[in-house]
Amino acid sequence: MNGASREALAAARERLDALTDNTSVDAAKLAGELAAVTALLDREVSLRRVLTDPAQGGEAKAELATRLLSGQVGGEAVDLVSGMVRSRWSYSRDLVDSLEELANTADLTAAQQAGTLDDVEDEVFRFARIVQSSTELRSALTDKAATVSAKSELLRSLLGGKANPVTERLIVRLVTQPRGRSLEAGLESLSKLAAARRDRMVAVVTSAVPLSDQQKQRLGAVLAKLYGRQMHLNLDVDPTVLGGITVRVGDEVINGTVAGRLDEAARRLAG
Repeated sequence: MNGASREALAAARERLDALTDNTSVDAAKLAGELAAVTALLDREVSLRRVLTDPAQGGEAKAELATRLLSGQVGGEAVDLVSGMVRSRWSYSRDLVDSLEELANTADLTAAQQAGTLDDVEDEVFRFARIVQSSTELRSALTDKAATVSAKSELLRSLLGGKANPVTERLIVRLVTQPRGRSLEAGLESLSKLAAARRDRMVAVVTSAVPLSDQQKQRLGAVLAKLYGRQMHLNLDVDPTVLGGITVRVGDEVINGTVAGRLDEAARRLAG
């Protein structure tokens, strides 16, 4: 996002945090309402453009949003959206992207309040790995000819009663409302957003064998010291790495595997 949209999103995040810090606000209900507004503005392009038109006054846009949404969603959602349309946005699409992020953040906040945020983080990561390893499942979930109800039913058969309800809601929304993103990119975005709830970075750790609790604690401490932030470890086991571990933090890869060292030696020999 460009400067204006970044500032608008930062302000909206602060307002959402202020709302969900109040225990009387149902964060899960707010998430569903913000998701509904996201879907509305994603579908109604002309409305989205009116609500982000820089030539229109902020109060006029806020009043329009209030009239449209009052009675359809709760007062907290109306106030949050009205505040967002008062802000200046670089592109109309940025408003919808930001609303989607806030909806997901509200759901993750509900998990955090229930003490299950770690479970949601791990379940999103594991689901991403399952999708990555199953071409058939990925095809079914991304099939443009499949109906929303068919995809939702498939996901509920996979996740219902087995995953945290927040995990299920997040993944169902992502699959049924992809908004032009790949499934993999959407799942990675959810993983990063979950980590950000505790101001943590996500490290994807791949090892030949499962790490012991002591190894996980030591690795987490080393990475936290290296990056200056608390680190959440998403653990994956892959026997093909031949030993050692590889760590990916964002776009940076730290490769300490035997396979990685062999590949590096082969490249040096070829050069």
